[in-house]
Amino acid sequence: MISGFFIFNQKGEVLISRLYRTDLKRSIADVFRIQVVSNSDVRSPIITLGSTSFFHVRANNLYIVAVTKCNANAALVFEFCYRFITIAKSYFGKVDEEAVKNNFVLIYELIDEIIDFGYPQNSEADTLKTYITTESVVSSSIAAEESSKITTQATGSTNWRRGDVKYKKNEAFVDVVETVNLSMSAKGTILRADVDGHIMMRAYLSGTPECKFGLNDKLVIDKSERGASDAVELDDCRFHQCVRLDEFDSDRTISFVPPDGEFELMRYRSTTNVKLPLKVMPTVTEIGTTQVSYVVTVKTNFNNKLSATNVVVRIPTPLNTTSVDCKVALGKAKYVPAENVVVWKIPRIQGGQEVTFSGTAQLTSTTHRQVWARPPIDVDFQVLMFTASGLIVRFLKVFEKSNYHSVKWVRYLTKASGSYQIRPGVAELFYGTVLR
Repeated sequence: MISGFFIFNQKGEVLISRLYRTDLKRSIADVFRIQVVSNSDVRSPIITLGSTSFFHVRANNLYIVAVTKCNANAALVFEFCYRFITIAKSYFGKVDEEAVKNNFVLIYELIDEIIDFGYPQNSEADTLKTYITTESVVSSSIAAEESSKITTQATGSTNWRRGDVKYKKNEAFVDVVETVNLSMSAKGTILRADVDGHIMMRAYLSGTPECKFGLNDKLVIDKSERGASDAVELDDCRFHQCVRLDEFDSDRTISFVPPDGEFELMRYRSTTNVKLPLKVMPTVTEIGTTQVSYVVTVKTNFNNKLSATNVVVRIPTPLNTTSVDCKVALGKAKYVPAENVVVWKIPRIQGGQEVTFSGTAQLTSTTHRQVWARPPIDVDFQVLMFTASGLIVRFLKVFEKSNYHSVKWVRYLTKASGSYQIRPGVAELFYGTVLR
């Protein structure tokens, strides 16, 4: 498994070094510094030199590195690296060189607790915080009692949650967040349309509650069951370790004892029956060699009770553009010469509404006419209470032996940021005739 763990700064200096097995020497850090840090051509997160493999991820100006001599499970090693970053953030906030230097003793305690002889063990932040603290040392009388609780939590069936959690007001918040990815050709053909989603939960519940979480009745994950037009089809799902998978397979109910606080309950992906929240219809006309005319229409594809907010449409222009005359009925449009784009910002578009941008770009004359690459139009947006995959939460129930009342909240958010792209259809206009 993992033979060594290192943290390097951007200069290649070793900030943290820990060897877990005898098959490595500390001089292995020099190999990584020379072959990876000093080599700008290295792109892969995995480098194998002889029988030694280096797995590294970047966090701000740091290299988080795991080294192994065996044929280790790459997914597990990277999961450990990212989990370490998450734990470090929960302890001392931002993970950078200064934070590592200020908390190096704490980091050594954490990695020694997380990894045993190269095998990752307990990596739940809440559990680690019960016995690796940054507070003053407790008295010996209390320490014995706390020690028994820690042992039960670390070795019990619910090692991600303490049993003595108490809240005055018991609440559970569920956020279903989806990112839409779209790539559409100039002819209007959808080349790619998929959804990356995750369900985040914040549980502020007393005791050790049992939660039941129901999704769509027509939820299909098995490829052999696909084909229904109204079904929600998920390509793959990944659950938090607290979820009992046997109940999910039988009735699509997620049953679990939640960790205290915020955590990611589920992550999924969908590539079929994707509901696109915005329809973008661009027409770009090249008028000779001196002008380009734009007409871009954005139409919403959801209920009029909903609205898209923070809509930003980036419309590319030729490199030799001098100015753009922009006309919009809603929002503000401005030409940004440094990026060769027109940025059209719309604070809010109501469901069923259609808005249009029209403009004319003035071009400088060039000796040799350059072929315009015609980059895609990029759209960013957010739509509350809408899911592109069609995934919905049917119910959320909380059961606890004291039978207290709990308040549950569910929110949906669909968004796009740099991944919703439409290529414009381009025409050339000469002497009043449009040539396509």
